[in-house]
Amino acid sequence: MSYDLVVIGTGPGGYVCAIRAAQLGLRTAVVEKRATHGGTCLNVGCIPSKALLHASEAFEEANKHFPELGIDVGTPKLDLKKMQAFKQSGVDGNTKGVEFLLKKNKVDTYHGRGRIAGAGRVEVISDDGGNQMLETKSIVIATGSDVTRLPGVTIDEKTVVSSTGALELAQVPKRLVVIGAGVIGLELGSVWRRLGSEVTVIEYLDRVLPGMDGEVGKQFQRILAKQGMVFKLSTKVTGVETGKKGATVTVEPAQGGAAERIEADVVLVAIGRVPYTEGLGLETVGVATDEKGRIQTDSHYATNVTGLYAIGDVISGPMLAHKAEDEGVAVAEILAGQSGHVNYGVIPNVVYTFPEVASVGKTEEELKKDGIAYKAGKFPFTANGRAKANGTTDGFVKILADETSDRVLGVHIVGADAGNLIAEVAVAMEFAASAEDIARTCHAHPTLTEAVKEAALAVDKRAIHV
Repeated sequence: MSYDLVVIGTGPGGYVCAIRAAQLGLRTAVVEKRATHGGTCLNVGCIPSKALLHASEAFEEANKHFPELGIDVGTPKLDLKKMQAFKQSGVDGNTKGVEFLLKKNKVDTYHGRGRIAGAGRVEVISDDGGNQMLETKSIVIATGSDVTRLPGVTIDEKTVVSSTGALELAQVPKRLVVIGAGVIGLELGSVWRRLGSEVTVIEYLDRVLPGMDGEVGKQFQRILAKQGMVFKLSTKVTGVETGKKGATVTVEPAQGGAAERIEADVVLVAIGRVPYTEGLGLETVGVATDEKGRIQTDSHYATNVTGLYAIGDVISGPMLAHKAEDEGVAVAEILAGQSGHVNYGVIPNVVYTFPEVASVGKTEEELKKDGIAYKAGKFPFTANGRAKANGTTDGFVKILADETSDRVLGVHIVGADAGNLIAEVAVAMEFAASAEDIARTCHAHPTLTEAVKEAALAVDKRAIHV
């Protein structure tokens, strides 16, 4: 078969790239190793984790907060099997949706492992050992990422689990140890804490959410600790032993010191992700990679091999589904002769706990490091009318603006629905808005969005409600 484009991988980056290419008139095919489309995100990542976050949050609401609202439903009972079925229905709906969209846009689909056999040639190796050879003008690698392994620790997806196994637990572990205080660890730790686990989070660094705004990390940790999570920061894991009764995690201070043993029923390893390029044949065709195993590309997503491109988690930048999607659109448009582009300064990042954490643009630490003079405006949800009425007053909105031009450089939110609130400022930043522009925009009352307006007013020290 001969194509204009073959995309390897149908995660958010891959399937979006294929659909956009087909819209632009390119004859397009995709190669997917799973039986279902959607990659890690839809199958064992973003979608199932959000389903469990939603369900577990509802369980905790019924357990702890309904009485405060005057709602008496008795003591809720957890049916974990049914909750897992609810999660799976969300996964099935999304993966089938992608299958439909590919078919609707006349994208040919091949199931099997894709291997680059040479210039313009992709071999599809099926599970039964059979193979097909696809001829194409261009190839886009969109194979995503895999979990980072902890040296000396074996993940069996039963007692020691990755994020994949943590989504499939058949019963609530009494004691859950989470290794890593990043987004994945805190989200999945939140799920099982709400359902009854005693959760201990171990982090090598001295803070949670490395890379996000420092003030956000400190306040968010306090909120999670108040909810019941236990944190051991500046702590390294030196070993995990498993047995019939669970696991024993050995830890010690990051800078050295006396060892401590922590007993657990389940251990979640969530220390990050690495590019997934296994079996692609990159070495055979001479694709350049960096020290982290990421495929090196230019500003048009082209590798050093003519006709070969890469997007998403396999290249540099944040490992986020929406970043991969935008890159997929950009490279498809470039291949069609258009001017595809991604603004990497305005890519939102969201932690889907409760409350949520969301950020876009620069942190205070980054601005200080770069020597950029800025002004900060902050507004707490304790002073927001809707948050007070809802009883969701944890957190704040912080807007960072250039000291001279007032252009918004970064926004950081801890609070209910932060993942949706961040969209307003992302749009504003795309149009190079100033804090004054946001402050002068009429926001509906009573809404949580008013906290964004007040934070913008606070940049000029004229917030009304504090």
